[in-house]
Amino acid sequence: MDITQIIQNYIKPELLVVSIVLYFVGMGMKKTEKINDKYIPIILGIVGVLISAIYVVATSAFNGYQSILMAIFTSIVQGILVAGLSVYANQIIKQTKKSE
Repeated sequence: MDITQIIQNYIKPELLVVSIVLYFVGMGMKKTEKINDKYIPIILGIVGVLISAIYVVATSAFNGYQSILMAIFTSIVQGILVAGLSVYANQIIKQTKKSE
């Protein structure tokens, strides 16, 4: 399974733009040098979950505890996936610039 299939099958199309936003947020954090590089993926994951949660809450109708739990689960999974995609894109760009 290649990355295109993963994106199409698992990430909501409406949230793909979040991975682009997170990519640029990560680049900005890297340039500030106030945040240690090892914490950037964690911060991007948290921000991704929060943005995904906003989207899920805005587009869901809650009619019981099961729908609330599903919204929480969806927010976490989608947030992690979009953050992972942004870090993956960053690594692809970084690795293609290396000369070996």
